[in-house]
Amino acid sequence: MITPRKPKLVLLGFSLLLLLLIFFSFFLGRYPIELEQVADLPNKLIASWFNQVNLNLTPDETVLYNIRFPRILAALVVGASLSAAGAAYQGVFQNPMASPDVLGASAGAAFGAALAILWRFSNQGILLSAFFFSLLTVFLVWTIGQRTKGSRVLGLILAGIMISSLFSAGTSFIKLVADPLDQLPAITYWLIGSLSGVKRSQVLFVLPFMVLGAIILIALRWRLNLLTLGDEQAQSLGLNPQRLRLIAIISSTLLTASSIAISGMIGWVGLVIPHLSRRIIGSDYRYLMPLSMIFGGTFLLAVDNISRNLLSIEIPIGILTAFVGAPFFIFLITAKEGNL
Repeated sequence: MITPRKPKLVLLGFSLLLLLLIFFSFFLGRYPIELEQVADLPNKLIASWFNQVNLNLTPDETVLYNIRFPRILAALVVGASLSAAGAAYQGVFQNPMASPDVLGASAGAAFGAALAILWRFSNQGILLSAFFFSLLTVFLVWTIGQRTKGSRVLGLILAGIMISSLFSAGTSFIKLVADPLDQLPAITYWLIGSLSGVKRSQVLFVLPFMVLGAIILIALRWRLNLLTLGDEQAQSLGLNPQRLRLIAIISSTLLTASSIAISGMIGWVGLVIPHLSRRIIGSDYRYLMPLSMIFGGTFLLAVDNISRNLLSIEIPIGILTAFVGAPFFIFLITAKEGNL
């Protein structure tokens, strides 16, 4: 375990590792890409975004610009968002088992996407539906949790379990009535989780929500340290724990809903990465939150590179994260050094 004596050096090291991985990811694939084309990518992106020129892309540039770049960007932002949300949930609920789906955000997004596929919505419609139902689920959980007696945190967790069960049942019903020739395979593949076919427009659609949620969590990261002391201690220090918890939950839900909307159901990232980050840099959220985001983006990008290059057919990334995450989490909970 790395003691958090020099957390800035740890953050710098992981940032450099991420930059190297991003660079090499452009060259990984069945279609070869030249170094000059990667070097010219920023200029073409800027020209396209500001409508300075109409891009005339060669086949190589089409692969780089329309396939690999959006996928690399999606892996980075989804991994960072799920990890940041997981770290925030664990601090808010003071529970090491908390993850981005603890309030039913994942179940709501799955139901919304399945419903949109059943009604034959466009890709943008599927994104909007998944995003809307994810936020709706968390709103219902929060409303019910505030009306429960006893511990509010426990009430939120129990409400999340119940609402998640309802939306999961709704998703199962949609799969039952879906057309088995085209709709059911599309729903099943989406529930597995994959970045295959992600478009730049999809990433840009959810990116503002991700940036907003991340900025809020980064700004509140030192206050999350006070939440871990308990509500009474936090109040004695002048903090409103209920208000802070609500803001953190909303921000984390924005990150989770945005991620699931473009990638489908990708598990374990928001549970394992914050744990590993905590072991590397300590429990101080001033450093834990940025490391979780950097480490999450690095991890998911590395797994996605494996998923699209390991076999002749692409392995859905949700399967690989489960294969990696579950054994690693077993190691975490059985390791002799420290507890969760």
